Amino acid sequence: MATFITGSTGYLGAHVATGLLERYGQKLNLLVRANDRRAAELKLWRALQLHLDFARFDEWLNTHIEIFLGDITQQRFGLDTTEYTRLVKTTDSVLHIAASLNRKSEKTCLNVNLRGTLEVLKFANRVLANEGLRRYSHVSTVAVAGIRSNEVVTEAASIDWERSDYDPYARTKKFCEHMARELLPNVPLTIFRPSIVLGDSRHGETTQFDMVKAFVFLARLPALPLRPTDRLDIVNVDFVADSIVTLHQKEKPLHDTYHLSAGTHAPTCRDITETLSKARGQSGPLYLPGLAKPFEGIVSWLSNRRGTSVGQLAALLKVFLPYLLWNTVFDNQRVVQETGKTPVNFTHYGFSLFEFSRKHNFTYPYREWPEAAGRSAQ
Repeated sequence: MATFITGSTGYLGAHVATGLLERYGQKLNLLVRANDRRAAELKLWRALQLHLDFARFDEWLNTHIEIFLGDITQQRFGLDTTEYTRLVKTTDSVLHIAASLNRKSEKTCLNVNLRGTLEVLKFANRVLANEGLRRYSHVSTVAVAGIRSNEVVTEAASIDWERSDYDPYARTKKFCEHMARELLPNVPLTIFRPSIVLGDSRHGETTQFDMVKAFVFLARLPALPLRPTDRLDIVNVDFVADSIVTLHQKEKPLHDTYHLSAGTHAPTCRDITETLSKARGQSGPLYLPGLAKPFEGIVSWLSNRRGTSVGQLAALLKVFLPYLLWNTVFDNQRVVQETGKTPVNFTHYGFSLFEFSRKHNFTYPYREWPEAAGRSAQ
């Protein structure tokens, strides 16, 4: 039997899939959106090559990975009856990671996050009716906590339906959690809420650059419209993925919801800028928090200049800026106590992440499918 994973070709999903393969030798049923098997294999190779060389990837592909060509927004994932039935009969746990991170488009968030999650939940119920469902794990976000300011938020206090949300992404992810609880009342359920996932503490390489671009831009400014003592709940992806893998595989986790975050040890704005400035041999920026509102206004205006590099960068800043101003961290004692591991402070690895990103112009140098492998994945 296998673990069914959505989002395995995404940044976090690839880390999780690799962890399940390398640490547990877990068989995986992967839903990959592609036109054919060859395209799906190439897409998966591009996602996993950050973690595996081709020989290891090819070994897992032939022994532990089953690819299903589908889309979570389609009924029965767009699979024919035979394929869908085979997926149901070979699955014993579900790990739903796929989501739209488009914080600007309500339509996209509704289609992918809500409709997609509903289809995954329907699938989970069919697995439950077939041979039983060992566990349903759902990757959510700390943003379900809504608009906050100067707080330390626990898992139990995160959901407040009377509180406004920052954006469509947060709103739909909150309702996805609600659907999982309502539609799978008798299934072992684990909800994971990562905070700002940025970089891998083990190396500078990354395939996810949007947030990095925003941070690099801010790091270059001589003055920042931020409060120097505000904390930024940034967490390393290897900690997040390791926590998900460990708790998904555990027979009886102690809780049903976990913040995968930096928690109260999150670095301050000053911690981050001083570390980066020191690494570059420069002095740190001035902090002018009184300029936060005017800065937001300028960013919002520039974000309308679509089709330009300035407009694209401003659009990124517009999305992420509220998360940099809320000075709110998410208590992570549950996951730290249960796994015995702690996240690595961003100040310890942030510079290597920024250097890799700038060196490669915010793109990952993907390796092509080796011709000697004997299978074309073009």
